[in-house]
Amino acid sequence: MKILRKIAIVFVLLIAVLAISGYFFLHHLSHKGVPDYNMDINLKNLSEEVIVYRDSLAIPHVIAQNDEDLYRAVGYVMAQDRLWQMDLLRRVTMGRLSEIFGEDFVETDLLLRSLSIFDKSQLILSKTEPEMVKALEAFSDGVNQYIEQNEKSLPLEFSVLGYKPDKWEPAYSMNIIGYMAWDLAGSTYSSEVIIYKLLEKFGEDKMKDLIPQVTGRPDLIYPDFILDNEEIAFTEKLTAHQEILQGLGAQIFCGSNSWAVSGKKTVTGMPLFANDMHLGFNAPGIWYQMHHIIEGKMNVTGVVVPGQPLIVAGHNDSIAWGMTNIYVDDIDLYLEKINPEDSSQYMFNGEWKDIEVREEKIKIKGGEEVERELRFTHRGPIMSGFKNLSDVISMRWIGNDYSNEMRGVYLLNRANNWEDFKNAISSFKSVSQNFIYADANGNIGLYAGGGVPVRKGNGYTIMSGETDEYDWKGLVPFEQLPHSYNPESGFVSSANNKTVGDDYPYYIGIYFALEYRIKRIRELLNQKEKLSIEDFIKIQNDQSSVLVRKLQSDIIDIVSKAELNELEKKVFEIFTQWDGEMLAEAAGPAVFESFYLILPKNILMDEMGEDLYNEYYGNSSLLKNFIENLWSNKEMKWCDDITTKDVEERFDEMVVKSFKDAIAKLAEKMGDTPEQWSWGSIHKITIEHPLGGVKLLAKIFNLNKGPYEVGGSFHTVRPFSYPFKDPFKVDNGASQRHIYLTDNWDKSLSIIPTGTSGVPASDHYCDQTDLYVNEKYHSDMFSKNMIIRHAKYIMKFIPGE
Repeated sequence: MKILRKIAIVFVLLIAVLAISGYFFLHHLSHKGVPDYNMDINLKNLSEEVIVYRDSLAIPHVIAQNDEDLYRAVGYVMAQDRLWQMDLLRRVTMGRLSEIFGEDFVETDLLLRSLSIFDKSQLILSKTEPEMVKALEAFSDGVNQYIEQNEKSLPLEFSVLGYKPDKWEPAYSMNIIGYMAWDLAGSTYSSEVIIYKLLEKFGEDKMKDLIPQVTGRPDLIYPDFILDNEEIAFTEKLTAHQEILQGLGAQIFCGSNSWAVSGKKTVTGMPLFANDMHLGFNAPGIWYQMHHIIEGKMNVTGVVVPGQPLIVAGHNDSIAWGMTNIYVDDIDLYLEKINPEDSSQYMFNGEWKDIEVREEKIKIKGGEEVERELRFTHRGPIMSGFKNLSDVISMRWIGNDYSNEMRGVYLLNRANNWEDFKNAISSFKSVSQNFIYADANGNIGLYAGGGVPVRKGNGYTIMSGETDEYDWKGLVPFEQLPHSYNPESGFVSSANNKTVGDDYPYYIGIYFALEYRIKRIRELLNQKEKLSIEDFIKIQNDQSSVLVRKLQSDIIDIVSKAELNELEKKVFEIFTQWDGEMLAEAAGPAVFESFYLILPKNILMDEMGEDLYNEYYGNSSLLKNFIENLWSNKEMKWCDDITTKDVEERFDEMVVKSFKDAIAKLAEKMGDTPEQWSWGSIHKITIEHPLGGVKLLAKIFNLNKGPYEVGGSFHTVRPFSYPFKDPFKVDNGASQRHIYLTDNWDKSLSIIPTGTSGVPASDHYCDQTDLYVNEKYHSDMFSKNMIIRHAKYIMKFIPGE
């Protein structure tokens, strides 16, 4: 017995030693990438000392004496906080995810490589002005010095995935242009494929009910913008040239909110500015807050995309700027006719042209390498291999055109006035945005900067590629893009809604956001004669729904005439008393959102079939527009259920059925006591790390943050959107909130959903999340005195070897 007792004691001690060793190992693994923000660093190639002050949220304020020193320090500082995220974005843009994640990513890598983002980056770099190239080279040097100095203390993800980062190159920073362009435009590709299938199955007349109908929408971003006859001649000249060539037989066919209010509508007498860009929620977040100062030359603050050194949206000492997506239709798909006797050729203008073939070698984690083939027409990559289409489809994408958004952002950081601002955004072609503006001299404005293709046809479905009839003829000149400067209304605003009126001569797109957010923003801007920063905070966090206001009374009127059981009566009473505020604690929003998703399924599934409907349902833009069209035309034939032979269902029957189905579904989730239902209990946000889907890793290293119960929805100014295929898990919303006071920049406010650090063990990983969810902000300090006074951490970069 003594021997067994001794063995047991030894075993327990061994387990304890192993547990303690395991704890210290995991602690070391998780914390080794956490930087010391107070440590002074010797940095090669510096000409003068650089000081980095960090506030209580560790937001870096970098103060240098010249451009190259600034961007070298910026590279090092950014790598301290976001190195793995930077490397991940680089791999996305170059199609090198399989190297770290394995063979499941081979086809994704192939698609990404077909976009030729790195090829374009190298071209842009070769044509970029020397001072900008020097900035990118200095930034790269700073990143690489961090990697070199911290080779044994790289962030957790490198250890978990078992690799080390490559040296950073200036072209990798340029890749961000392609990344943003594809991220903004990629959904257009999917929409066009779905529309093509709907057209094939139902014909044009019936298909029109299922797609956006933008003609006649009254809420415009640029309501007063009109091109005169002289400007319209640009299109007419192109058409005339094509007709001449045709005569000769040689024809060549070719999600966010922002507003700025002028001083006449503010309590300070100077412009107020607000911007919140809507993107996906992840940890670390897509934005990195930063402040750059070159003494006596530049003072600019805002957010950057990790991997490049410039402030993408923010303000300097003269101007503020922000962005909302225009939703330009800048992708076109073409049905290519392949030579039946030689599959390496396609028909173009009466001749068989050779398809360009590129061999791609994709390395897979573990050492294996696979070979794949990419094919290109003159328009761009043949995409058929990436989607389930039987025909050969090629893609024309604005992202493959030459553009230099990096130049644009570089100049925005240094802009002093409206003319400088316009010059900067004229460089934007692949990334199309409504750029909002306010300055310290009292001016406000808005300009649609980007590449709008000039083309024949509607552009929203797949077109014939046999001739150049539907090829792009160029881009709309910058001067003819919609814009507004110091309008009589006293404010400018954008919420991804329709850009300009129906008399604008160029096709911009059809995938604009519906007008619910912009209507509410403008209602609130017009409610008061004078607006304050407190009013702007309320507007950014407003959860009153114009969509609910539009639909609710019709639903109540119809359902009130139907026979309801006891549960349905209780829910109906709650719904009728609900004021349309999408609050987390209210039950009304849960009923409305469930009804909203079930209604189109009940109407469309019988004729579409499950597979096509699921594709359509997964495209939220198309589905939202169908409901919009339905409410405008309640006599749609789609309402009839073709599976019931002797009954012709109408709109009212579909509303009643969907309302009852929504209640049944909610009862399954939340029980049969509707008084206890709440929107927030099913509508939650979790900020997830890319590795956070592995439960063990997420738990051990605290990778994810949440869940949080939230209100709002895609149709409220405070947006918390969810994928329709996975209701109601929030995956998208305001990626930052900025409110700027042009009369006193130090009183400006800001917030992001995550935090400065991308290292999960850091105190500043998601340390802004609670503030963000609870509608709070932090001070956006700007003056040097205020920065020094509130500094929590101070780091010096010292010139040295």
